[in-house]
Amino acid sequence: MTDIYIEISKLTPKFKKMCYKYVFDKHIINEAVQELMLYFMNMNPKILKGIFEKDGIDGITAYGFVALRRALLSPRSNFYYKYRKYYEKLESWSTNDNYDIAESGEVFASKHLYNLPNEEPKVYQWEQLEEIDLALEGFTWYDRKIFELYYYEGNTLDSLAKKTGISRNSLFSTIDKVRETLKKKLNE
Repeated sequence: MTDIYIEISKLTPKFKKMCYKYVFDKHIINEAVQELMLYFMNMNPKILKGIFEKDGIDGITAYGFVALRRALLSPRSNFYYKYRKYYEKLESWSTNDNYDIAESGEVFASKHLYNLPNEEPKVYQWEQLEEIDLALEGFTWYDRKIFELYYYEGNTLDSLAKKTGISRNSLFSTIDKVRETLKKKLNE
């Protein structure tokens, strides 16, 4: 397997050249190729060996090209979530008056972590939570407990179904019924 990994590492310049079809930023290309190398290292060795034995280095190259194209173009790829989304956000912030001023007086757009905006998470008003708690007292113990387990403890329907042994569909209909009733009560 080591021989295969050495051959794959020799393909790095070729993979970088392939990336220029989709992206022109050297940093993004370097990150994408590094992620591809990690992908090959974490790949099932039997599958990788099968590709290499069947098609040789051309098969690995074609496989890598498909993986790179998916990484660079798909907003659902791991690469997008790790890198592209971050850089896109920084670019949008740099165009929104996020500038640094050097000691010389020069003004330049900054792209570093210290310039990220301080976004406060939404905090629910205690009064609203108390209103919800009071409104929940009008429900049966079953409806109230299911609603609390779902919203207050942050369970998903699947995890709640596993914990309680109640079917997912039953849990959904109960939660939906309570939610709709709460909306009506609180909007009055």
